[in-house]
Amino acid sequence: MGWGGVNGSEQQQQQHGSRILITCLIVVGATVALGIGFHHFGVGVGGFFPSIIIKKKKRRPVRVYMDGCFDMMHYGHCNALRQARALGDQLVVGVVSDAEITANKGPPVTPLHERIIMVSAVKWVDEVIPDAPYAITEEFMKKLFNECDIDYIIHGDDPCLLPDGTDAYALAKKAGRYKQIKRTEGVSSTDIVGRMLLCVRDRSVSGNQTHASLQRQFSHGHSQKIEDGGSSSGTRVSHFLPTSRRIVQFSNGKGPGPQARIVYIDGAFDLFHAGHVEILRLARGLGDFLLVGIHTDQTVSAHRGAHRPIMNLHERSLSVLACRYVDEVIIGAPWEVSKDMITTFNISMVVHGTVAEDNDYQMKCNPYAVPTDMGIYRLLESPLDITTTTIIKRIVSNHEAYQKRNEKKAESERRYYEGRTYVSGD
Repeated sequence: MGWGGVNGSEQQQQQHGSRILITCLIVVGATVALGIGFHHFGVGVGGFFPSIIIKKKKRRPVRVYMDGCFDMMHYGHCNALRQARALGDQLVVGVVSDAEITANKGPPVTPLHERIIMVSAVKWVDEVIPDAPYAITEEFMKKLFNECDIDYIIHGDDPCLLPDGTDAYALAKKAGRYKQIKRTEGVSSTDIVGRMLLCVRDRSVSGNQTHASLQRQFSHGHSQKIEDGGSSSGTRVSHFLPTSRRIVQFSNGKGPGPQARIVYIDGAFDLFHAGHVEILRLARGLGDFLLVGIHTDQTVSAHRGAHRPIMNLHERSLSVLACRYVDEVIIGAPWEVSKDMITTFNISMVVHGTVAEDNDYQMKCNPYAVPTDMGIYRLLESPLDITTTTIIKRIVSNHEAYQKRNEKKAESERRYYEGRTYVSGD
């Protein structure tokens, strides 16, 4: 053949090359149509080929909504929020207004702004909607679905009835956008208010009662009727039985890094409230890792009176663990911060708030003497002037209203808790 001719072998090669080019163009067209992007073209051992990276379409996060009063917020509320968060990617929480709570249940113990602080501090919560309605109305449900991009509305398996006896979540169930979680047994806001009312009553007739008897009553869940032969008001005290599984569920599971600045703060953290949350927030901002020491029931009782604590050690521990500012807790921390403890936990700073129970500082022995001498103790200005005593005084000052509130729910609470002592709910 001359220069202008092509032999059979060359012709076959050209045809083969054309087929490869056509195939590549088809792949390119298909990938463009399917939204798949090319990374680059390369030449390998087998010849000319495209190297393709598949770009997956980003999935929209599943957003779930849960509402509540969250009055006297406790570990049961936190466990409900933990379960709700597990049903989606983002948890939006509605906090019911003071007016709505008063109309449907009776006056709240903690005002809205304090309840918002509490809910916002729970580590499983992504967003908070204040002044949420007590009942899910058609208008509010549309707002949740259309404006807040909510996929499902969550509530516990306990009934939530309006004053007229109807289901507060009937519309959500009808829309097929309702999911249910297990309620944490053994505690409720009504129960805690009852414990405080019982505490006040017992203090007023405590002439023949011993400190040991009261300590058994509040820390180990025995009723006065059983322990002291007194009359029972029907109020149940702590029946919480802790498990390692529950503690693990609430824990972060991560320790401090090798160079982490560890801040330590301790206390009773009884009736965990907004004042506790705010001082923990400040403490966490001073370092990389916040270690919280929680005093034993016996220690709290010795320093604050036989009627304390209202919540037992493990109840208090779970409430603190659920706080987003807390990295780790010492369950049953000693009253005095020792040199050995500081060394063991590699503590860089020990802090305490300016607002505390009055008798905390009326002790001959300063629990922070060692860190003070080491130059690592710091007193923080407490953002809120709230203590556990503040909460108890709110109950006492409006005793009759809270007593009626408790009586309103007493029968249903008794039926729900009857014969149950194990904390359930995943």
